Amino acid sequence: MSDIRKSLESLADSIESLENRKVPEPEIKNRSLSGDKITGGMITNFSSNGIKDESTKPILLVRENGIHVDNLFVKKVENSLSINGDLDVQGEIHARKLHVDEVSADVRNERTSPLEFMGDGKSPIGQGLIWTGGSYTKQFVLQGKPERIWSSEDLDLKREKSYMIGGETVISETSLGTGITKSNLKSLGTLNNLDVAGHLNVDHFVKYNADTEQFSIGVEDPNGMVSIGGLDHEFVIDPTQDKNWKIGTWTTSGLNIVTDDTTRIQIENSGKIKVHSKTSFDKPIGIGVKNFEDDCDLTVAGAIRFQNTKHEHLSTVPQSGNYRKGDIVWNTDPEPTSFVGWVCIREGTPGEWKGFGQISS
Repeated sequence: MSDIRKSLESLADSIESLENRKVPEPEIKNRSLSGDKITGGMITNFSSNGIKDESTKPILLVRENGIHVDNLFVKKVENSLSINGDLDVQGEIHARKLHVDEVSADVRNERTSPLEFMGDGKSPIGQGLIWTGGSYTKQFVLQGKPERIWSSEDLDLKREKSYMIGGETVISETSLGTGITKSNLKSLGTLNNLDVAGHLNVDHFVKYNADTEQFSIGVEDPNGMVSIGGLDHEFVIDPTQDKNWKIGTWTTSGLNIVTDDTTRIQIENSGKIKVHSKTSFDKPIGIGVKNFEDDCDLTVAGAIRFQNTKHEHLSTVPQSGNYRKGDIVWNTDPEPTSFVGWVCIREGTPGEWKGFGQISS
C-alpha cells in the first residue's frame, strides 16, 4: 500500500511539474508549411523569392473579376495591353505608332490641349501631319529656309471663309483684300470697277504715265495728254496755254474725218481742207473776216469766184492783175450816171473793161 501511495505522489509531482513548465513555441521548419493549412487572417512582413511585402495597410484586392489596386508601378509591360476604361496619363507618351479608331458616331477623338510637335533638340523642322499610303505621302509640315507651313495638297476653305494675315482678309471667295497693293499677276478675267493708282502698262502698248499725266496708245514718247500712234503718225489731244484744246496730228500726216468708213472732211498736211459731201450751215458764214453782220448768210473779205467767174469790189476798173473774160468788178463808189460795175471783155493784165448798168442821173 505504501508503494502505491509513493507512486501516486510521484505521479502528482510529475503532473504539477509539467503544469508549471513553460510551453515552448511550436517550430515550423523552413518550406514545411503548406498553403492548404492557411485560411483567413493577416500575414505581415511577407517575403518570398518573387514577392516582398512592405505595406502596413491593405493595398491589393483579389476578386473573381480580377485584381484591384489603386496605384500600380510598372516599368515594362511585355504583352499586349487592353484598357476598357479611361486612361489618364500625367506624363509623356512615347510611341512608335499611335492608332485611334472611330468605334461609332458617339465615340469621337477629342483633345483638350494643343497638338504639339517637338524637334530633335534643335528645331521642329519637318514635323507636322503626315498621311502615308496611296501613290505618295501627303504632308502638312513645317519647312525651313524660310520657315513656313508647307502642304503637299490643295487647301480648301469653306465658302464665305477667307485667308487672313494679322486679322485682315487677304483673299476671300470673291475678292482680294484691300491691303494688297502690289501684284505680278500675268493674266486676269473680266475686271469690274478697276481703280489703278500710279503708272499703267498694258502689253507695252497702252500706257499711262502718272508723273506726266499722259495717256498713250502705241506711242513710246507721247506729245499730248492723249496720244495715239500708228506707223510714223501720231494723233494728239492736248490743252493749250491759252486755256483751249487742240486736236489733230502731231506729225506731218493729214487728218480725215469719216462716217460709215467714208471720208467726209479731209485736212491735208498743208492745212488745205476738203469737204467731200453736201454741207449745210445753220448760221451765217464769214470768210476772211473776224466780225461780220449776221444779216447776210455769207460775208467775204476779198474777191469771190463762182462758175469760173471772178467777182470783186473796186472804185474803178482794175489797173493791175490778171483777169479773164467775164470777170466782174463791182463799183464801191457809185454815183449818178456812173456804172454799177465793169466787165472784162478781153483777158489780160489787167485786160479790157467796159461798164455796165449805168446809173440814172
